[in-house]
Amino acid sequence: MESAIPTHLQCPRLRHRRVPDDYVPPYPATVARYRAEVTRVVMGYFGIQHRADAPAPALATRALHCIAEAFAGANGPGHWDRAQCVDQAGYLNTITIGYWDDPAAYAAWFAEHGGRWASGAFSDPGLGLFTEVLQPAADRFETLFSGDVIEGVAGVASGLGEPIQEHAYWGGMRDRLALSQTSGMEPAGAPKIVTEGLHQRVLPHENLCLIRSGQDWTGTQGDERRMYTEEVEPVLRAGMDFLQDQGLQVDCYANRYMSVVDAAGKPMDKSFGMGWWRSLASLERWAESHPTHVAIFGAAMKYLGTMGSAAQLKLYHEVTVATAAEQYFEYFNCHPRTGMLGAVTAA
Repeated sequence: MESAIPTHLQCPRLRHRRVPDDYVPPYPATVARYRAEVTRVVMGYFGIQHRADAPAPALATRALHCIAEAFAGANGPGHWDRAQCVDQAGYLNTITIGYWDDPAAYAAWFAEHGGRWASGAFSDPGLGLFTEVLQPAADRFETLFSGDVIEGVAGVASGLGEPIQEHAYWGGMRDRLALSQTSGMEPAGAPKIVTEGLHQRVLPHENLCLIRSGQDWTGTQGDERRMYTEEVEPVLRAGMDFLQDQGLQVDCYANRYMSVVDAAGKPMDKSFGMGWWRSLASLERWAESHPTHVAIFGAAMKYLGTMGSAAQLKLYHEVTVATAAEQYFEYFNCHPRTGMLGAVTAA
């Protein structure tokens, strides 16, 4: 068993972990491991939206093709995927997500391709486009995996490590962040909008938190699949819907419950929640005590208790706490509750 924090990021602690040094978790989990030379990663969310109850604008298909083509070109991401959701305003959002382990490659790619995305290059009255990017330093993001699945930012890692100590207890998420050794990562400031016609930029605040938390039930069969789809997923969806519709009550600026799709747009047996939070502490409070997450946790524990080591459901997450300088939010012709626009609209 090893620490979730890699050796080259460990330092004398100014802040204590939630568990003692001899803590042994009840089941194994791993984290993504990166080369020591990787000091920063890039998480780029490139989205389009249009009314779900109407035919997609013609430019929507072209835009999705263009972003996939650009990702496959020079300086493209080391890993990418695509997912969809219908949001609280009735808009279908399709997001193509790219991950880089080299910020310079991302900068070159963005200069050639990404800068066009939400600038009006795909202008259609029924189509909105948005860019949401984090570029966290290596000590500002963490991962967790229940099995050998590789998803999200782990796609640009060297692989998964050995079983870790910092999991299966409240506070493990914070303890896996290398920065938590010395900082409480408190938020400071408030988001603001700069608007020029249909184009909007959100100026973020310090220590915004993003979580992508996913599940893959591809390998489940029979009773296990039935138990997940009928007993676990509906409870998970209810929690995700609460965060989407009423999340501002708990300092969740925006939440999307995404269905992963293949290159042809066909849904896969994978999903993830993607939430923008005012702070890591706000996310922790919801996870530890809010009835919606208590219900999710209870359903998951019942499921895992029944299936035991034979469970084929794969779980993972990635959590980032980013400085203001590491964040970029741009929206074109999007409705006012889209992503971080909703944080400022509500304020």
